[in-house]
Amino acid sequence: MEKRTIGTSDVKITPILMGTWQAGKRMWVGIEDDDSIKTIRAAFEAGITTIDTAEVYGDGHSERIVAEALSDVRSQVEYATKVFANHLKYDQVIAACERSLKNLKTDYIDLYQIHWPSGAFNTEIVPIEETMNALNFLKEQGKIRAIGVSNFSREQLAQATQYGRIDSLQPPYSLFWRPVEKELMPYCVEHQISILAYSPLAQGLLTGKFSPGHQFDPADNRAKNRLFQGENFERAQQALDKLRPIAERHNATLAQLALAWLIAQPQTNAIAGARYPQQAKDNAVAGEVKLSDAELAEIDAIGRSVTDHLDESKLMWEW
Repeated sequence: MEKRTIGTSDVKITPILMGTWQAGKRMWVGIEDDDSIKTIRAAFEAGITTIDTAEVYGDGHSERIVAEALSDVRSQVEYATKVFANHLKYDQVIAACERSLKNLKTDYIDLYQIHWPSGAFNTEIVPIEETMNALNFLKEQGKIRAIGVSNFSREQLAQATQYGRIDSLQPPYSLFWRPVEKELMPYCVEHQISILAYSPLAQGLLTGKFSPGHQFDPADNRAKNRLFQGENFERAQQALDKLRPIAERHNATLAQLALAWLIAQPQTNAIAGARYPQQAKDNAVAGEVKLSDAELAEIDAIGRSVTDHLDESKLMWEW
């Protein structure tokens, strides 16, 4: 898989990244550590060398699982992790980074991201200048190689860039969830900021494996995902039926088609999670699916049959 430069940094990433929220176990059901380790390793062996995690995923559990899977090939992979919204004061950022370095069993993090803006989830408001000062210090020390943000609005992103170089934005983005295209994508294109799309398969909806009437365990975060509810879910099923013939033309799955479409968008890379090794291998194959301009436009129109009916909410979940 040909790597891409993230922002204007010297960090290169694979356009398909391995997402490891589920490896933290919290807010997921039926996750086993052994499966997570094998899946992360399978992703690496299939050519996905960039792994995305966060301190809040199971209180560092996901980071520790990543280390267990990849420590012996650390020089061949890129680690992207995140500091949570409750650790954005200067000293808290430094301490959080040190914990992540320890969890990941490494002396540097390739991409360190602010997971949610200050104030999210009723956290204390911290000036972005203070947080950025800490991140800039970590970068000067060589403990992090690039700085990113996640779940930021255009205004918040512009504020952060006043205090240091931001090389990536991580928003929810998929064929079925596209608010990022309105204001954030043009800003990222203009300022050479890479987009790392999370939930690129709409939490599995774009795989086509969830049939009408599917019920999630209440403890599963997808039970509150707007796309799995009511008319949104029905429209998604109709869209999937239209996407299937295009996927078949490429001898690809629906998931591979959705990922291929996404990484063909401006500045965009896709963070794809997986529970089992075969899913990770399948995700990697998406990097080889080449879509024509006509196909990209056709897929775009099918996706809009779902997204045009969604409200203006920036959050995919009804939390």
